[in-house]
Amino acid sequence: MPTDTDPTVAEEACFEAGIKFGTLYHQFAGTPVSPDSAESISTAMEESIENQPHCADVTVDVRTDELEAELADSAADYTELTGRFLEVEIVVDYEDCEVVTRMAMEEGYPLMRVESVRGRD
Repeated sequence: MPTDTDPTVAEEACFEAGIKFGTLYHQFAGTPVSPDSAESISTAMEESIENQPHCADVTVDVRTDELEAELADSAADYTELTGRFLEVEIVVDYEDCEVVTRMAMEEGYPLMRVESVRGRD
C-alpha cells in the first residue's frame, strides 16, 4: 500500500525521462560535429537512448543552421556539439504512463522540460 513518501507512477515516469536526458546530453556533449555529420550524429543519439528501458521514442534534430552560422567565420570544418545545436524530444512509457519531454534553447540555455504526462498518477 502506498505511503505519502512513495512516488507515483507519473513521478517515476518523469524520473525515467530525466535519466534519458542526462545520458543523452552528457554522453554526446563535446562530440565533433559538422553540417555533414549532423544527420549521423542525430541517428546515433536517437538509437543510443532508445536502447534504455521505458524509452518509447527519441527525436534529435541537430540544428544545422546554427552549425553553419558557428562555422561561417571559422577556419575549422567542425565544432563541438553543445545544447544550442540540439532540439530533442524524448517519450517515456512507464507502466501505462506516457511522459513527453523536450529540450530546446531558451534565453541562451538548453532547457529540458516535461511537456506532458498522460496516464497513471
